[in-house]
Amino acid sequence: MRAPDPGARVFGHTRRPGFSDCAPSGRVRLDALARWIQDVAYDDVVEVGLERIAVWVARRARIRVNRFPRFGEQVRLTTFCSGVGPMWAERRIDIVCEGDSEATVSAGAAPPAVEAVGLWVHLDPELGRPSPLTEAELAAYSGDQPLSRVRARLRHPLPPELDGGQRWSFRATECDVAGHVNNAAYWEPLEEELLAGEDPGRIDVEMEFRAPAQPGAKRVIADGDRRWILDVSGELHASIVLLDGRSQGPPDGR
Repeated sequence: MRAPDPGARVFGHTRRPGFSDCAPSGRVRLDALARWIQDVAYDDVVEVGLERIAVWVARRARIRVNRFPRFGEQVRLTTFCSGVGPMWAERRIDIVCEGDSEATVSAGAAPPAVEAVGLWVHLDPELGRPSPLTEAELAAYSGDQPLSRVRARLRHPLPPELDGGQRWSFRATECDVAGHVNNAAYWEPLEEELLAGEDPGRIDVEMEFRAPAQPGAKRVIADGDRRWILDVSGELHASIVLLDGRSQGPPDGR
C-alpha cells in the first residue's frame, strides 16, 4: 500500500455491501468494487467543491483484491491523488474490511483487502475534450511537495485477431450520465468467468479503456491471461490483463 505524500488530501467513507453488490457466495463482485471506486472518487471531488470544473473519464484501472469483502461486512474506502499529468490524474483507493485491523494495515503488517489505482482523463465539461488541470485542483490535492508526474500512454497490446470471441451484450441500463456504458460494466465479462468457476480468494487485474461503448452486441476475445472487449464491427472498447503472480509490489499506475 502506497502512502499519500505528506500533507496531501485524503478522503474516505464507510459502506456496507448490499444484495446487489454480491455474488451468490457472498463475496463482492468486481463490477461492484469498480462502482465503489468511482463513487468514492466522485464524493471526494464533491466534498472539495470541484465537481463542476471537469468531467473525469477512466483511462486505466487496476484492482488488486487481497481478499474479497463479503456481504454485510462494513468496509472503509480511502482515496487520494497520487500523481498528475497535463490533462490527467492518478488516484489510489484502499478498501479495509471491518474484520481487519486498520492500524495493522496502516503499519504495513497486512495489506488492505483491496488496493486500486486508476488513471482518469480530465475533460472540459462543455467541449468534452481533454483540458489542463486547474490551479484549484492541483492546490486541493497536492501535499507539501508537488504531485508526482504520471503518464497516460496505453500499454496493452491489441488482440491477436479481430474475429471470433464470445458474444457479450451491454444493456441500456448500464449507461451513465456521460451517455455511454459506465466503466464498471466492463468488469462484468470477467466477473462472469469467475462466477462459472470456483470462488476466487484473490485476483489482480488491470483494465485499459479505449473507445466508449454504447449498448448492444459485443464480443470478448480471450488469449491466455488477456481479454479484449470489442464491438461487432471490430472497434476495441477495453483490454484486460490478469496480473496474478507477475508483480510483487503495490499497484502501479505509471
